[in-house]
Order: sequence, then C-alpha cells, then structure tokens
Amino acid sequence: MQNELITDATLVSNYIQGEEPALEVLINRHKQRIYSFIYSKVYDKDVAEDIFQDTFIKVIRTLKKGKYNEEGKFLPWVMRIAHNLVIDHFRKNTRMPKFSNTGDFNIFSVLSDSTLDAERSIIKDQVESDIRKVIEELPEDQKEVLMMRMYKDMSFKEISDKTGVSINTALGRMRYALINMRKIIDKHNIILTN
Repeated sequence: MQNELITDATLVSNYIQGEEPALEVLINRHKQRIYSFIYSKVYDKDVAEDIFQDTFIKVIRTLKKGKYNEEGKFLPWVMRIAHNLVIDHFRKNTRMPKFSNTGDFNIFSVLSDSTLDAERSIIKDQVESDIRKVIEELPEDQKEVLMMRMYKDMSFKEISDKTGVSINTALGRMRYALINMRKIIDKHNIILTN
C-alpha cells in the first residue's frame, strides 16, 4: 500500500504495535510543517532542530507508554508538544536577567522587547507578577531601594538623599536585595522567562 494513502491514525497504531518504519513515515509527512512552526517562534536553525528532535523524542515516549489517545488528530497533538517545548525553551534560556553592578541595572531590560508576540506577552505578565511577589519577601530597607531603582528609575545619589543613607549603603542594600531575590527565586523554584 502506498504510504500517502495510510492515515495518521493507522500509522500511529501500526507503530504502537511494533512497526518501527510507520513512525518514519509520520515524521516525514509532517516534518516541514512542524519544523516551520518551531522555526517561526525561535528564529534559530539549531534551536529549531533541537526542539524538533525533542518533540519527536516526546512523541515516541508517549506512544511507547501507550498514552496516546488523540483519535486521529496526530498533527495537532504533535504541534501542541512542539509549542510547549518552545515555551520551555524560552523559560530555560532566560532564567534570570544577568545582573551587573553598574548603575544602569534594570531587571526588566530582558522584558522590553517591543516585538513580543501574544505568548511571550502572557509569559512576560507572569514574570512581572512573579518578580513582584519575590520583592514582597525582601526586608523593608532592601525593598525600598530596589523599588526606587527599578520602578522609579532613581539614581543611587537620589536614593541616598531620599532615604538618608550613604550612597554605599544604598548600593549595598541593592546588592543584598538582588542576592536575596536569587535565593527566594531558587527556594520557590520560580523560573523567570521573557
């Protein structure tokens, strides 16, 4: 029988029953669409290739465990897996903005991409709310400096004048705030993404 005439559902059940080549037919049939979808999100050939491979590793594992029950909707199911892996990729690769001790620190520099698409914008809102929760756990003096620096964009000189502490103390509080934020993030296993 010609491969083109075999439905996805039949190929899936053949594969589950141990017919290894059936999977190859499925992969070849949908490769272009799935790869193009992944590439359209990540704009990087190597990354797209990796996510594509991971997608099919997940597909194979799920099929082998007998946990597939999509009733013939193979492609949308694979697309969902690919979509989730793309989101995981963004989460892993932008875990936490790299902090520098320079004056131009801004935790949201990673979030200011004006070309955010809908998905990233949802993730961005989540991150901002996660960051706010983390800030709430900081000691009051550190929180105060951090809020002035991040949300009011005040210089350390202005923070020093406003809080009545030396610039060095303000810098120190900012540094401890960042260290503590990292600890809180690790403790709660929060993944910051952009």
